[in-house]
Amino acid sequence: MIVLVMGVSGSGKSTIGRMLADALGAEFLEADSFHSPENVAKMSGGVPLEDADRWPWLDAIGSAITGLRQAGKPVVLACSALKEAYRRRLFDRAGETARVVFLSGGADLIAARMGRRQGHYMPPALLPSQLATLEPPEAAIRVDISHKPEEILAEVLNGLKAASATG
Repeated sequence: MIVLVMGVSGSGKSTIGRMLADALGAEFLEADSFHSPENVAKMSGGVPLEDADRWPWLDAIGSAITGLRQAGKPVVLACSALKEAYRRRLFDRAGETARVVFLSGGADLIAARMGRRQGHYMPPALLPSQLATLEPPEAAIRVDISHKPEEILAEVLNGLKAASATG
């Protein structure tokens, strides 16, 4: 099983992803840890990434997923995965589809959350470019991020259970 927890920066991917991995007994992968120093410097400087910056990053994440899945381990991945093409690239290599959890919220809420974060390279000034790039997934468990993390986790777990029951 692979579960992608996706959304723009500041939507709570890392928090919910870690909680979900713990609840499922899965390995947790944080996509931010796969960025090259060049990508981090670019974003820290307020410059949005382009597709050419993202492909090697997505391939590295895809390889990590494949290795864990070949070892029989379930995986929860926290990754922006803003475009459908990025999501396909991540999971084509693994040879299986992922359950997608889309953390969704208003721009004002997300900007406020980003403004409160400390020690993260992604400045709030890049939120508009992320929102412009975002292609919301069609088949996903869509969750409103205005709730408490524990409530979001419960909603995600219920969504995964329902998705498993329907195939």
